[in-house]
Amino acid sequence: MDKLNQNAREKKEIKLDNIDVTPILAALIVGFIAVALFVIFRRRSATRRDFLLTGLTEAGKSALFMQLVHNKFPDTFTSMKENVGEYRSGHVSGRLVDIPGHYRVRDKCFERYKHNAKGIIFVVDSVTIQKDIRDVADTLYTILADSATQPCSVLILCNKQDLTTAKSSQVIKSLLEKELNIVRDTRSRKLQSVGDDELNKSITLGKVGRDFEFSHISQNVQFFESSAKEKQLNDLRDWIDRML
Repeated sequence: MDKLNQNAREKKEIKLDNIDVTPILAALIVGFIAVALFVIFRRRSATRRDFLLTGLTEAGKSALFMQLVHNKFPDTFTSMKENVGEYRSGHVSGRLVDIPGHYRVRDKCFERYKHNAKGIIFVVDSVTIQKDIRDVADTLYTILADSATQPCSVLILCNKQDLTTAKSSQVIKSLLEKELNIVRDTRSRKLQSVGDDELNKSITLGKVGRDFEFSHISQNVQFFESSAKEKQLNDLRDWIDRML
């Protein structure tokens, strides 16, 4: 009996000595790296708390900002400097940044805030959209193709719906998709003649060989209608509230 017990112990010792711990160590290392990356990603996501109101001048961004932050409709004016304020909904809040629409300051101001953006509200004048379609599409393409905006949700807000000549959000979406297709082709040809540094600064939007559609890009893009003057902002408020 003693010999049998001794043999059993020797067999167990041999089996333990022969175990290869390399796969276990590799699994632990991979798990540690995955947890570390998750924590880093969550911290970076948490730093994004800004909602950027952007678009061309006179689209109504400042009026929307005043309604959302101060609950009042302002006198019409063209902003040459960003407006920053806290948007509050219950016990939560986010920072709202009104980016000037004037071309001389718009891009520089957007550069300053884009890395902290959680959501982008691109405001469109629903009355003048057909006349301004080229400038609107070009500005929107620049924002959507920026690598810093890829994690952002995007709302295209069709403002001034209180006016009888305003185009609907469906019409505006169709107009923008057609014009963005032209902008993409134009920019793709230009990029072929520049160096790798320029190529890395922006992303080509949509699917190769297909007409541009908002459903083909990485950002979640939605369209809503609004009127800052008539306080028709429920869809806008709900969109922001869902991300707070």
